Amino acid sequence: MSNKTGWLPDDIHAYLVAHGSTPDAVVTDLIAETRTAQPDRVNMQIAPEQARFLTVLTRLLGVRYAVEVGTFTGLSALAIARGLPADGRLVCCDVSEEFTSIARRYWLRDGVADRVELRLGPAAQTLRAMPAEPHIDLAFIDADKSGYPTYWAELVPRMRPGGVILVDNVLWDGNVVKPEAVDDNTRAIRAFNDLVAADARVDTVMLPVADGLTLCRKR
Repeated sequence: MSNKTGWLPDDIHAYLVAHGSTPDAVVTDLIAETRTAQPDRVNMQIAPEQARFLTVLTRLLGVRYAVEVGTFTGLSALAIARGLPADGRLVCCDVSEEFTSIARRYWLRDGVADRVELRLGPAAQTLRAMPAEPHIDLAFIDADKSGYPTYWAELVPRMRPGGVILVDNVLWDGNVVKPEAVDDNTRAIRAFNDLVAADARVDTVMLPVADGLTLCRKR
């Protein structure tokens, strides 16, 4: 999957990033290290314009408590943490010590490590252990695609009214509209998108940002 807004030509994308999403030194170094350390998985990292969007949205919403499902090397968590107040909290759910060890270093370097709590283990278990009442202001889902319905089911009841859930990779490199694409991930994303579109608990919009980003507001 693309770690830029894939339907944009490279020159337009570069212009877009230069006029509002230009990575600073911390983000640039994190992107570079991820490319070196995880060359086969680099597309798991969000796009720079997506990172900037997460920071601005977190600030706009006045988020104090956020949850992330799928952290990888930490760029999305860094972006959300930057948008939190000094006493805000982001809980990150991931299973990889290898990937998140990179993330920890960059959170520390950026001065946001005290806002981030990393919980290693299956995300479904982590979410189920959270308080059942609505308490989450913002959630970001970017993990195994077959697990999306489970994460959705656990998160929606825990979102505050007006809280926002963001879901990444909902266009899956355009494969969601290609009849010939019948791999497991594509079918999982199609089914999940249909589930969200039919969920009366949220107001939903799908944005053509990076590999497709669904934004849902809890009613």
